[in-house]
Amino acid sequence: MADIALARAPETARQVRQARMLSVGARCALPVAVLLGIGFLAPMVAILAYSFATPRSFDVFRSFTLENFASIFDPTNTVWLSFAWSVGFALFTVAILAVIAYPIAYGLNAVFGRWAGFISVLFVFPLFVSENVRLYGWVLFFIKNGVLDGTLKWLGLPGGPEVLYTPGVTLFGMAYTYLPFMLFPMTLGLALVPRDLVDAARDLGAGRLFIWREIELPLAMPGILIGMLLTFVLAIGATAEAKILGGQSIIVISHDIEIAFTYSQNWPLGSALAVVVSVFIAALTLTALSKLDLDRMLGRR
Repeated sequence: MADIALARAPETARQVRQARMLSVGARCALPVAVLLGIGFLAPMVAILAYSFATPRSFDVFRSFTLENFASIFDPTNTVWLSFAWSVGFALFTVAILAVIAYPIAYGLNAVFGRWAGFISVLFVFPLFVSENVRLYGWVLFFIKNGVLDGTLKWLGLPGGPEVLYTPGVTLFGMAYTYLPFMLFPMTLGLALVPRDLVDAARDLGAGRLFIWREIELPLAMPGILIGMLLTFVLAIGATAEAKILGGQSIIVISHDIEIAFTYSQNWPLGSALAVVVSVFIAALTLTALSKLDLDRMLGRR
């Protein structure tokens, strides 16, 4: 018995060492995990630490105070108006793009089939041009005596409407900027709908509305949800549209954060604002996902 125990001892020790070692997949993913940790977690930790530092100081990790958050939640602080504008703009942008992008994505899948995802990448090409350049192009289009106004006057018509530096044109700029972020996931989501399933339902006498409600929409919902969440997260942090097209007639929360970090040199306050916005986005996203019946959306009854 003792000889058997001694013979099994090396094998047992080898099994223990193997159990303690990372799997092949984990070792391959380790560089990516380290990169994400440095590129994502480290800045978030720094922002969180700065949010508890003494106001208008750089005493990060050397002081702890809730004064920054107290000033944000002060009823006399107007930062909540900026926050409300940002949330409103983001929600309206998502709603507008959902209505605009769905027919485009449906048409791309109907016309190009499996190549629809590749064709939708063409809508991403404007992202290779600086956002500021594109927005200033719209300024030249809408400004008085600009492209629109000058063309109408040249045709003998009244000048163009005064739309620049208004909330409406800010919303237009956001919808224009974030269209690719809604369209691409939505196109991929609609590509998941099997055409054979749609044809079978049509052969069995199902109407067009019934097919859309019971087959196409549930199967495409994962892509639609990803597009909506991605667009909302990006839109709530938009700054350039309110600055360039809106002329800062509306102050959004991202502009308040920028001012705190730059002109005011109050990094703790800017960090506290960033933490509040991040927590709000995370809570809203998790709440929305928890309220959705993903089994029903994916067609699992």
